[in-house]
Amino acid sequence: MADVIEVNRLVKRFGHKQVLKNLDFRVAEGEFVALLGPNGAGKTTLLRILSSLSKPNFGIVRICGYDLSGQAAIVRQKLGVVSHLPLLYGDLNAEENLMFYARLYGILAPQGRINEVLNLVGLEKRRKDLVRTFSRGMQQRLAIGRAILHDPEVLLLDEPHTGLDQDASNMLDDVLQQVAVRGRTVVMTSHDLARTAYLASRFDVLSKGKICATVKANDLPEHGLLSFYQNTLLENSQETRGKVA
Repeated sequence: MADVIEVNRLVKRFGHKQVLKNLDFRVAEGEFVALLGPNGAGKTTLLRILSSLSKPNFGIVRICGYDLSGQAAIVRQKLGVVSHLPLLYGDLNAEENLMFYARLYGILAPQGRINEVLNLVGLEKRRKDLVRTFSRGMQQRLAIGRAILHDPEVLLLDEPHTGLDQDASNMLDDVLQQVAVRGRTVVMTSHDLARTAYLASRFDVLSKGKICATVKANDLPEHGLLSFYQNTLLENSQETRGKVA
């Protein structure tokens, strides 16, 4: 399968702090990749760059064959993004928010798709309520609806389960499974290893600004994802101490 996401020698600095260090990252069409790593590893930074919300200091990023540095407007049409910001308008109701994004994405006759998405994320009965009256979890539900509204080729999710209760988390898992079945490409950061192990087809561990390990779901060791993740971080830490010594 062709690579939908291609990242080569990516560097991102904030002042004197280098967060991403010559990072290489590729995702094939239809893969569901979970980005794992401790806080500060660079996971959110990488997703912000992929979603064109932040620019790298160096490196090449291609999504769906388009160079992000010069063709970001085209790339955005192919992305669905769920970040720490819901990217919703508080003084519009749920339906109006989705209608705004439907027009932005050029969806023809969007009402049917809006109805489908509101039902999918469990907000059909709240469609006429202003978003500023929504709880954090309800806003996250609507943000997920916004992200999948135009059936994007690539879905980028930064800790999407944050703020969701058990029912809403199960809803999100159902949505993600539907997206995967449709052959879409997903990259998701998460600290919830139990849910991640159930959803993803590949797991990449990001530590100290680089991908330090990757494994397919079918190749996970006997003790599962948690064991793989912990052992990877331990080995990476020992390797770093050895280099310093």
